Amino acid sequence: MILVTGGAGYIGSHTCVELLNDGHEIVVVDNLSNSHAKAIERISQITGKTFPFYEMDLCDADALDKVCAQYKPACVIHFAGLKAVGESVVIPVKYYENNILSTTTLLKAMEKHGIKQIIFSSSATVYNNAANTMPLTEDSITGGCTNPYGWTKYMNEQIISDAVNANDGWSAVLLRYFNPIGAHESGLIGEDPQGIPNNLLPYVAQVAVGKLAELSVTGNDYDTPDGTGVRDYLHVCDLAVGHVAAVKYAKSNPGTHAINLGTGQGTSVLQVVNTFERANNIKVPYRIVARRPGDIATCYADPSKAEKLLGWRTVKTLDEMCVDLWRWQKNNPNGYNS
Repeated sequence: MILVTGGAGYIGSHTCVELLNDGHEIVVVDNLSNSHAKAIERISQITGKTFPFYEMDLCDADALDKVCAQYKPACVIHFAGLKAVGESVVIPVKYYENNILSTTTLLKAMEKHGIKQIIFSSSATVYNNAANTMPLTEDSITGGCTNPYGWTKYMNEQIISDAVNANDGWSAVLLRYFNPIGAHESGLIGEDPQGIPNNLLPYVAQVAVGKLAELSVTGNDYDTPDGTGVRDYLHVCDLAVGHVAAVKYAKSNPGTHAINLGTGQGTSVLQVVNTFERANNIKVPYRIVARRPGDIATCYADPSKAEKLLGWRTVKTLDEMCVDLWRWQKNNPNGYNS
């Protein structure tokens, strides 16, 4: 049995699908603060399987204790947390309180109930932008984060590592994601951001579907082939498969293991926009605006450790990411509220 925290969210819901398809039993907890109960129904629709779901806050130690006592999970995949970079700068204390308290509450429950394996949803934001060259390896310098969201991921990595060191036989896999995009090929689950999207691809899709008038491209004077920022985009279903591989790895490899999940290739903002337009035969109007503070020119992964330890690498192309995203957006113009 695997406990999935934040399992109704974007990456969590896709991972639940892959876990169920791989034969795992799951129990999901999510407070639905930035996700939707409909995602839970649709995971069942896609997989043909049902599973227990609890709408609860991970910071609620008593509620978590009851779930752990009832289901006795062997492993936790920890997605739950606030995740908007820009918002974290505006309300930092809320981010620190929620993202760190939820993790410490979870670790205490793991100690109490003898749960020895945790897969943590970390991020490339833990790397120090100013101090590293590309591609980023797991040995690249971390810290010096540019926003409170990134700092909460960095701190949680440290807290989890310390808990693993203090508990015999524990294992943690810290998965450092780059830029997940796309949606499940069924078009039933996908990213459903509240308000104006923070990330490029949901923004592109909402412009394409007519919800937003145009895309704002933040900066075209970077030292990149076309002047726009370069990032490592990977399909969310590839990312989800990486979690299934991490569960298997954690079972027989105690200790803490930080692992990048990315394609190893950088793609610029305008390349993404052009690919989306070509793959879906639709125009996406855009205009160039000022750079965002804290953004860097280029960021992409060296994913070779994931291939070596997990036997994982991405298989889906940028075209597939764009087609799958558009299918989800077209079928669900208002996300799960459609």
